[in-house]
Amino acid sequence: MCRASLLASPCLRMDTITCCATLQWKLVFISIHEGVEKRMKKIVSGMIGLCLAALLVLSLQSATNPLHAFASTNAATTTEAASKTENSALQSQFNLSHVVKIYVPSTMNGSTPVTDEVHAKYVDQSLTKFSNLFGGATAISGTGGWVDDNKKLIKEKVTIVYSFAEKLDNQALDEVVAYAKQLKKDMTQSAISLELDGKMYFIE
Repeated sequence: MCRASLLASPCLRMDTITCCATLQWKLVFISIHEGVEKRMKKIVSGMIGLCLAALLVLSLQSATNPLHAFASTNAATTTEAASKTENSALQSQFNLSHVVKIYVPSTMNGSTPVTDEVHAKYVDQSLTKFSNLFGGATAISGTGGWVDDNKKLIKEKVTIVYSFAEKLDNQALDEVVAYAKQLKKDMTQSAISLELDGKMYFIE
């Protein structure tokens, strides 16, 4: 069939028009799809940015003192504890619902033992600090242990100084953390263990 005959054929012209129309709609669909995809990517990127900004703000708020988050949530814990004694004989009794503990090590530079006199000095110092902050303190002796790289048990004498408190606000927590940091510096430790209501913090 010659070229003129091909162009003159009604069926061929209709097929060509149909093919072109189909191709045009496919291009339109692809264009719309790409546009939606780009907008979705922008929306998702924006949401991720907002989440990261919120996390940054929270981290900055608690960077100075890692215990501030505890102070902002302990009200719910106190309420729950109070509900358990609501109908008991303890309901009308005065109570201290929080406990703060600091672990006084017996080594310098991480592993060098100190004399009993030096250890007692830091224990007395901790007792004095906690008594000034919370009205009283108690010291109990114990033994800490861990396993080194050679699977050998390493034991160390430790004294836990603790106080009970009616309430804990950011000011009191700031003073506790500041003291723990000073004790870490004085005893050249990598960190000092500080416990609040059963939760352990490592103050660096």
